[in-house]
Amino acid sequence: MKNNIRPWKYLDNASTTKIREEVLKEMIPFFNEFYFNASSNHRGGRRAKAALDDSRGVCADLINASRDEIIFTSGSTESINYVLKGYLEENFEKGNHIITCKTEHTAVLKTCEYLETKGVEVSYLDVNSNGLIDLKELERAIKSETALIAIMFANNETGVIQDIKAIGDIAHKYNIKFFCDATQAIGKVAIDVNKLGIDMLCMSAHKIDGPKGIGFLYVKNGINLTPLIHGGAQENNNRAGTYNIPLIVGLAKACEIAKNNLLEYQSYYKTLFNHIMDSIDEMDNIKLIGDGDSRLFNIINLKIKEFDASIFVESSDDFAVSNGSACTSRIIEGSHVLKAMGLSDKDCNECIRLSFNTSNTIIEIDEFLKKVINA
Repeated sequence: MKNNIRPWKYLDNASTTKIREEVLKEMIPFFNEFYFNASSNHRGGRRAKAALDDSRGVCADLINASRDEIIFTSGSTESINYVLKGYLEENFEKGNHIITCKTEHTAVLKTCEYLETKGVEVSYLDVNSNGLIDLKELERAIKSETALIAIMFANNETGVIQDIKAIGDIAHKYNIKFFCDATQAIGKVAIDVNKLGIDMLCMSAHKIDGPKGIGFLYVKNGINLTPLIHGGAQENNNRAGTYNIPLIVGLAKACEIAKNNLLEYQSYYKTLFNHIMDSIDEMDNIKLIGDGDSRLFNIINLKIKEFDASIFVESSDDFAVSNGSACTSRIIEGSHVLKAMGLSDKDCNECIRLSFNTSNTIIEIDEFLKKVINA
């Protein structure tokens, strides 16, 4: 199969990242040398099981959790479905009301819509023009039947970070569990689930230079979920299916690299962000969408006046960028995230998302800005 993609500038790392060479190198032996089933009792199975256990510990360290609180899944979409469905089914006596936010990832919103058809009540919080929820509105939405609060750490389209510690405090004040989709935040900010009061958290490896099809779900000890996938006794009876050791090992290596290089990466992303802000400071036709301070600095959503982002994204041979979530961008409609922030359909089509990796450069950013200004 020929590779027909010519060299370009990839600025769409919030949708997926290129797997790091170190990660791939770590994975390869578990495809063709240590290819054994980790549930087998023979020597090969024990070797695979050791890699599984080591990987679980590395993933737990990334968020200051215990290794027995980590469940390997296929990624955040599965984890989200598992938590939202599994927590309410297993803990029905705690209530049938979920509080979430209008700017959540579609995996959360669509799952909540499904649960509504089953009699679950869902409250969808508004956000302000900067993409932040009102903590007072969150507290007012709580009722005796509220079982779960599901708010993402950082938005995938704008990079805006919610006040996670305050949300966790409010949830626990009313003895409600707090689930946080940290898919974009992992590897970009330090996360301590205990200090932040997060009871359940999900992530995907492919957002941090790891392989696709693997992630983990953190579930605090003492919380029980009804399994989403039934079968064998893997993951302490929480998720059936043969362990995909190569992907799990790759996930762990990506987590290790992200943890060890966090401060360096943060500094680099802040440099790129500041360069863009300085570059557009005197441009009346370009503005930043979302809060300028409470944010990830590797995701930037820009509104460019009289610019057709949809045409640019699909026709550009030079830049890979996005005008929405990678999970929904093939649907030609205004972003639900930007609409919730008060933008019109026309405004949404003038918005374009850049998302960086450490391989991106200031030169690439300058070339992009020159391209869209002249578009």
